[in-house]
Amino acid sequence: MTGNDKRRLKLDLMIACSMFATGVVVTGLSLAQIRAESRTQMAQTTAPLQGAPSDDQGKTPAESKPGGDRPTTPAPEPARPDPQTQGAAGAAKPALPPAPAEKIAPPIKEK
Repeated sequence: MTGNDKRRLKLDLMIACSMFATGVVVTGLSLAQIRAESRTQMAQTTAPLQGAPSDDQGKTPAESKPGGDRPTTPAPEPARPDPQTQGAAGAAKPALPPAPAEKIAPPIKEK
């Protein structure tokens, strides 16, 4: 081997060693980061939720009275639309036109 070849071999060996060392450092930093993230995730977990004890355990329900009064107000009537809004242009129009007569089935007969 000549001096030039030895110098070239030494340079190639130095580059290879520096690349190997860089890879080891990057691997170590990556493993340290993964370990640190897993610790923070474990630290952030919360305890399972548990129901609080109720203060109403000593209370009894109200007694029902037989023959009690019922409300006498009438039930509310269903809403009826105003006749003015029925034919107005702002009223909702059907999305589809009415079906042709041949597509309408006869009414269902009761048994």
